[in-house]
This record gives sequence, C-alpha cells and structure tokens, in this order.
Amino acid sequence: MPAPPTSPSGRAAPSSQRGLLTERVARQLEHDIRSGEIAVGDKLPSERELAERFGASRNVVREALRRLEAQHLIEVAPGRGSFVSEQSPGQARSYDALYRAGRPTVRHLIEARIPLEVEIVGLATERADESDLDVMRRANEVLLRATDVVHKARADLDLHDAIAAASGNPVLRIMLSSIGGMMFEMMLRSNSDPSIGEPGVPHHPEILEAIEARDVELARSRMREHLTLGLRTYGADLDLGLDVMARQHIETLLRQSHDHG
Repeated sequence: MPAPPTSPSGRAAPSSQRGLLTERVARQLEHDIRSGEIAVGDKLPSERELAERFGASRNVVREALRRLEAQHLIEVAPGRGSFVSEQSPGQARSYDALYRAGRPTVRHLIEARIPLEVEIVGLATERADESDLDVMRRANEVLLRATDVVHKARADLDLHDAIAAASGNPVLRIMLSSIGGMMFEMMLRSNSDPSIGEPGVPHHPEILEAIEARDVELARSRMREHLTLGLRTYGADLDLGLDVMARQHIETLLRQSHDHG
C-alpha cells in the first residue's frame, strides 16, 4: 500500500488534523495486524519510521500505538519496541471483528441501528431519572460545542450511549456498544460532510426534548427520523463498505485541513 501524502516537514499538525491523523495511523496498523500482514510476534517499525510512513508526528504515532496497546493488539517492551500480541480466541472473535468480516455497508449499519435505538429511546423516555437526564444534557452540550471533527464524533457516540444507559437495559446498551466502532466511523462522516446532514435539523436536541417530556412515541419517531436521514443523504455511499467509506473520508478531511492550513 503506498504511503499517504506527507505533511511539510517541520510543521506541527493543527489539533483538528492531529485527531484525524491518529485515526488514520491506528486504523491502518489495526488492519495490518488483523489481516496478518504484520504477524503475531513481529516487531512494528520504530516510531520514527511510522511517522515518516504516515506523514505524521511522533506524538500522533505514540497515541495510535497507545490505542492498539489498549486493544491488546500490541505489547510495548520498554527499550525494545512494540510487538504484535498473541490474540486469545475471545479477542480474535470480538463482535467488531465478526461484523467487519461480513463487510458491512453504511446501509447495513443504519438498518441495524433503527430497531435497536428506536426501542432504546422508548425505554429511556419511560425510565430515565434526573441523573440520567443530566448525563444526556451534558453529552448534548459537549456535542453542540465541539468543533474538532473527531471530538464531535466521539461526543455524538457518548450521547447515544447515555440514552442507552438511561434505558435501564444493560443488554441493549452492550448491543449498541458492540457496534460503537462502526457507528463512530459513520458519525465522523455525518458530523463533517455538509452533503450528509440537513441544515437546520436539530435531531439530537429534539430527541432529548421528547425524552424530557416523557413522550415515548415522539421520542421513538424522532430517533427513527434521525437514523433514516442517512438513507436519504448518503447516496451511492450507502452501499460502500464502512471501512472504505471511513478511510476515504478521513483522507478527504486531511486534504481539506492541509489546504486550509
């Protein structure tokens, strides 16, 4: 795979670009490890070599490696480097890996989220106590204030998780969490591509308003509308693999950030 375009030497990436670069480095290394391109026991290239390969700073590479370590994909041996870990059967068969083995598309993810999250929001509307509502309000505020693309997508994910927590059903919350990685990829796109959203449609505040009003049918209706928006706005990308869509969009955002930098 050809190395992506590098940043001009000596220039520190702006914060909006740094998060995207971290995503790109972590995603590519995870792909190389899970596909076996980098085998169990193999030593990863040095931070300097990875920084050169991806056109990123060593701080970005370090953050990506920390993420892989947290996923138990690599082990970092001080003074020796980073090595690909042996995967236990449980890790190898994580739900995220199983989903991705089926090459899910954007359409597949939306179709899965609709019944799941419409039910979740209905239960949350019935069961949320004041502390649950406070968590949802704070998550919504963070989302509304976020300007960095990666932070905005993570805040979006946090809000949906807060609603799931308020449903009072741990099974539903875990089910939603199991597709969190794929949801994040879609949110990265929907929160930064004007062609995907519909300007002036404040779906999250409207969903929260319905929950606060304890109007179950309105909350369910607004969540359904929120999730089906993608079926109208993604166009040809609806049937693009999520991995491909996310990779292409990250590259597009990085080019835009570089051009405006």
